[in-house]
Amino acid sequence: MGLSLAGRRRTTLLAWNIRCSSLDFSRYSRLLRLVVRACAALSSTPDLVIANSAAGMESHRALGYRPVRSEIVPNGLEVDRYKPDAAARAHIRRELGITDDAVVVAHVARVDPMKDHAGFLRAMALLPDVQALLVGAGTEALAAAPNVHQLGRRADVPRLLAAADIVVSSSAFGEGFSNVIAEGMACGLPPVATDVGDARIIIGDTGLVVPPGRPEALADAIRTIIAEPPAQRRARGEQARARIVESYSLERVQQRFADLYANLLQRRGA
Repeated sequence: MGLSLAGRRRTTLLAWNIRCSSLDFSRYSRLLRLVVRACAALSSTPDLVIANSAAGMESHRALGYRPVRSEIVPNGLEVDRYKPDAAARAHIRRELGITDDAVVVAHVARVDPMKDHAGFLRAMALLPDVQALLVGAGTEALAAAPNVHQLGRRADVPRLLAAADIVVSSSAFGEGFSNVIAEGMACGLPPVATDVGDARIIIGDTGLVVPPGRPEALADAIRTIIAEPPAQRRARGEQARARIVESYSLERVQQRFADLYANLLQRRGA
């Protein structure tokens, strides 16, 4: 849009990027709905609209988006940064006073209505023998729970994930491509997630997906993973990492973007 206002739209290619899926507008200010409507009205302006999830593209079309060309390109991860790390696992557990044999789940998300921290905490209340790492801006201010470590904003998320056994996403709505699911999987963690955005596509058969807004189902899925024999759970984690490395590495996604932009230039004759 800025390029258009600068008067260079006829020679400058314009691409938009969609990062979320279906939102619950009642949970946010009226301004957000107005912005979305304005974007929908202008959505045929860019040469290309890219969504990071199939769910995101579908929900935006339902809102009135009519792009002249659209593509889905998932997020990419630094798989050499997000990886299993035995030393980090031991260090973080010592730091937090967690024993080596404790089962730990990781939940990484800023406090926002879409992330449903209340639902996650209700699930953890049903799992008193499981410990949770609650990471993200605002989590330090949530109601305390005896089996939850409220860590707030952290800059060492890869190390925290490496200290866990399962990665959990409890989102109620709005997710497109959930980074934390993929990041946890890259660290070798079996995933448990709500069926929001492209969670099913990301996870495949490496973890479990449950309906959103059902803490009991989330707790049951976590129990199911915990109850598996250690070798089976370890195999899940290995498969999860392999899936991310194969399909969602940063290099793979960068190449996808490069190919799309090159194709746009070729069509324009540049």
